[in-house]
Amino acid sequence: MRLQGRVAIVTGAASGIGRASAQLFAAEGARVLAVDLPGKGLAEVGGTAILEKNIADAGAAQTIVDTAIAEFGQLDIVMNNAGIGVNALAEATTDEQWQRVLDVNLTAQFRLCRQAIPFLKRSKAGRIVNVASVMANGTDYGLAAYCASKAGVAGLTRTLALELGKFGITANYLEPGAIETGMTKPLWDARPEVADVWAKKSALRRLGQPIDLARAALFLASDDGGFVTGHGLVVDGGLTLRV
Repeated sequence: MRLQGRVAIVTGAASGIGRASAQLFAAEGARVLAVDLPGKGLAEVGGTAILEKNIADAGAAQTIVDTAIAEFGQLDIVMNNAGIGVNALAEATTDEQWQRVLDVNLTAQFRLCRQAIPFLKRSKAGRIVNVASVMANGTDYGLAAYCASKAGVAGLTRTLALELGKFGITANYLEPGAIETGMTKPLWDARPEVADVWAKKSALRRLGQPIDLARAALFLASDDGGFVTGHGLVVDGGLTLRV
């Protein structure tokens, strides 16, 4: 019960890393507001309050935080997990594709953090856990928008850590490697050989599972991670050791 008495917001909570984290946080005693797009299956998360909302919409951050406060009366943990990707060479990436990725992966994270800060300052253990990627430091073909957004998450989170430390608030980001999530699973199901390649690249010779990231998020959100801030926690099974 490492999160007993605390309230958390988790975005992208209908599947993958967000769902595993929302469920683990609840199992560890937190009251959780799970947020995701309408029709994504939030009702199946269990043990949480839910809010169907597009985090990239204007005013979404205020709605999310207001809902958490109305439901639970406090806010201690913000986990920005929702994200999207696009695969297109820079030359072929449209303005719309670029802006959409940054809106969801970076701007929405900033807005939710900004909206939550006044309430996190009131907490005895304010925590921000943003989900970036190992691609915050690396790259690959076709990932201009995605890599830019995740590098932005890293920079944003480090700045938040610096600004908010005097209030006892920690801010950290996760750097997942090849994880079997709602975004990656359809591709890997269609092409198992691709999944096999990524598994073999890992030092542990397997794909990551959402629970692997949820456990890392729990560490950062709990008292166990109380003296860790401004840090990018790589959870990749050793994928990047040879890069």
